[in-house]
Amino acid sequence: MPAAYRRTLIRQISQHAHSEIVGMLPEGNWITRAPSLRRKAALLAKVQDEGGHGLYLYAAAETLGVTREELVDQLLSGAAKYSSIFNYPTLTWADIGAIGWLVDGAAIMNQIPLCRTSYGPYARAMIRICKEESFHQRQGYEIMLTLCRGTPEQKAMAQDALNRWWWPALMMFGPPDSESQHTAQSMRWKIKRFTNDELRQKFVDATVPQGLYLGLTFPDPDLRFDPETGHWRFGAIDWEEFRRVLAGYGPCNRERLEARRRAHAEGAWVREAALANAAKRRQRAAYAAHRIAAE
Repeated sequence: MPAAYRRTLIRQISQHAHSEIVGMLPEGNWITRAPSLRRKAALLAKVQDEGGHGLYLYAAAETLGVTREELVDQLLSGAAKYSSIFNYPTLTWADIGAIGWLVDGAAIMNQIPLCRTSYGPYARAMIRICKEESFHQRQGYEIMLTLCRGTPEQKAMAQDALNRWWWPALMMFGPPDSESQHTAQSMRWKIKRFTNDELRQKFVDATVPQGLYLGLTFPDPDLRFDPETGHWRFGAIDWEEFRRVLAGYGPCNRERLEARRRAHAEGAWVREAALANAAKRRQRAAYAAHRIAAE
């Protein structure tokens, strides 16, 4: 395996894994405040799924010769990046709907092509992840639909969430192709199947009709349908905001890393107990094998 190919895979898979783990935090903020028991159960299941996705991806990265401990240390030290979208706050219940509809919708658009990526362990992990993400997207859209069919105040809450999450969702696909450092090489290696701009356009084309069905207005005065191309044309993205959040100056960057560091420290006893139990099981297995051999 070429060393550069391996490094690129480790960078992409680990960033993906970190994003799944950090992505649990904005939604976990609303588990105790969900408006009904049904909503709480669904949100708990979704957050649990995201944790599982992180584990699948860390396991895929380990097949490249890097340890999970190394990857986690890179996240906690701030050396590794994760998706900038998770550095924004969840201010209302409608944000949970917007995350499911927009953020998970963008993730699906990004991740479905990865089911055919050139590295097998990554592709196989993505198959299961995409199946679960499709449920997350539907759950989010259903929350938005319920709010839009509710009281004027509830619809206003949904509109406010769309206003705040629309542009960060478009930034999820990464910088424009003309500024992307990795897209061209990843395309040649078939790690990626589509460029950032191609995926962003696919997402806009799929999402705008959904928002219009809800009766919501997108926060983009330049958004219009181009009948000649069949695409929705959108306005300029604020890439300065994207770079600022990616550099660690977003609304919740410090809060997210502090939460992960605190959870890692408080979970040390669990890791120690699991390692001790695994060592004990190995000792018992070795002793049993020795007894059988002696007989």
